[in-house]
Amino acid sequence: MGEVIEVNGPIVTIRQPGIRNGEQVKIGRMNLIGEVIHLREKDALVQVYESTESLHPGEQVEGLGHPLTVELGPGLLGQIFDGVQRPLDKIMQMSGEHISRGLEISALDRERVWHYLPDPEIVVGKRLRGGEILGTVMETESIEHRVLAPPDCSGEIIEHAPEGDYCIDEIIVRLRLDDGPIESLKMYHHWPVRQPRPYHSRASSGLPLITGQRILDTFFPMLKGGKAAVPGPFGAGKTIVQQQIARWANADIVLYVGCGERGNELVEILQTFPKLTDPYTGRSLMERTFLVANTSNMPVVAREASIYVGVTMAEYYRDQGYDVVMVADSTSRWAEALREVAGRLGQMPVEEGYPAYLASRLAAFYERAGTVNTLAGNHGSVSLIGAVSPPGGDFSEPVTSHTKEIIRTFWALSKPLADARHYPAVSWLESFTDYAERAAIWWSENVSQQWGLRRQQALSLLAEADELERIVNLVGPEALSSSQRWVLESSGLIKEAVLQQNALDPVDSYCSPEKQFQLLDLVLRYHKSGGELIGLGVPVEQLIELEFGVGLKRLKSTVTNEDLSPLEDYALKIRQCFDAMRVEYSNDSGAAS
Repeated sequence: MGEVIEVNGPIVTIRQPGIRNGEQVKIGRMNLIGEVIHLREKDALVQVYESTESLHPGEQVEGLGHPLTVELGPGLLGQIFDGVQRPLDKIMQMSGEHISRGLEISALDRERVWHYLPDPEIVVGKRLRGGEILGTVMETESIEHRVLAPPDCSGEIIEHAPEGDYCIDEIIVRLRLDDGPIESLKMYHHWPVRQPRPYHSRASSGLPLITGQRILDTFFPMLKGGKAAVPGPFGAGKTIVQQQIARWANADIVLYVGCGERGNELVEILQTFPKLTDPYTGRSLMERTFLVANTSNMPVVAREASIYVGVTMAEYYRDQGYDVVMVADSTSRWAEALREVAGRLGQMPVEEGYPAYLASRLAAFYERAGTVNTLAGNHGSVSLIGAVSPPGGDFSEPVTSHTKEIIRTFWALSKPLADARHYPAVSWLESFTDYAERAAIWWSENVSQQWGLRRQQALSLLAEADELERIVNLVGPEALSSSQRWVLESSGLIKEAVLQQNALDPVDSYCSPEKQFQLLDLVLRYHKSGGELIGLGVPVEQLIELEFGVGLKRLKSTVTNEDLSPLEDYALKIRQCFDAMRVEYSNDSGAAS
């Protein structure tokens, strides 16, 4: 046993012989949980995951002999955890609306019974490798849980439980380890959160993460196993974008980590998610979702740990062969926790007070994304999407600038767009993706070979329109030619008919890849045909006054994903009208000559 020497907010100095760096400890009469982060000659510094109010020097300290770990097994899905993997519903039962300090609650239900189906290949006498699948249980109606051997455990199987009903604390496999001792395996195991879970090898992915949001999927696509950031100032719609991704992404498992965000926002998410219907199964979305909630008024050190707790659980489902999406809201609050702890440790601050290791910590976190060949021989992926909250929308601040160098998809949110009621407020000028070429292969094979060309044409049109808008702001619209005015009109159609999307509209909330392409293709064909008519002498005012522009803006919310034929019908009407105008002006020019 050791003792407390000094208390400095969440940083506590202890003295305990033999304590190791990274080891978890229990502190004081309230059994506060902390983690050793620095060793001195005789003392150690501990970051405590709970408030240290009323803790005083001289109280006892007990080392637990292991680092911060999480329980990994059936029963995680559908749960809402705090920053150190304690279920909030059980906390509510034990301490009411306010979280009491020193609560020890298991993440997994010890009393629940699971029907276990052993893998027929895991037989007595066979050598078991770490990370292999022992058997399966149905965790929810939607997800089969593949019970894994711990990655660091291998040996000869000497006993395997038959099919039946078991609690997670019951032994299902006994092993004779390579060095002789007998090891008993259960349906769950522990894993340290700061240590990435091992895998066999990295794998390349060419499958896009389809979110149903047109500006994300079509203009700035992300691949499964990729890493993306959603930076934006307050009020730009980060939470709505992330909720849409969590709801509609074509992933098997969704994990939402609320790290240091305002309590009212997280309450809204916690109340909304259980009521959502999974669009792929028709059942509750929570059957393939779990959440980690750590609000801004919770202890700052638990906020720092919550990101690692979340990504470790995501890796666990990846190792089962699932595609997992983890949404972290937000990494800025996580970085602020790093800054506060570093300040209390007396570490030298650099940019805006952040510690010098901010960039490396961000890189290490995002590096845990990827598509892998698992130890069990499956393919799985973790896609990481981190929200960033730059003060005042300044993308040059340290967290945003470092994140921008690490990730490969950047969905930049714009406050002016949000103020103009353009949602999602993703800026087509500041955003980028490095996955477009690989995503184009999938789009060409499954939707249209013209996808890459149409995407580039639309981005070029939007960029040209932005330059023209600057000219208009300086000298007025009279300085533009008819073709330039048509470019502005067409770019407005792209913004309103394609890029704008209503998350609350039952038709427009999700847009299939086929509908995304056909909407964009229709607008671009409309632009091209109109440009040809202007070349024949048709006044641009006549084209602008046509009702087709208004109709194009309505198609996104009137045409369903299941029946796209109205898009072709509308294209036919446009073509017939434009053909008539082409004949009229061709005859006029011929008569004039």
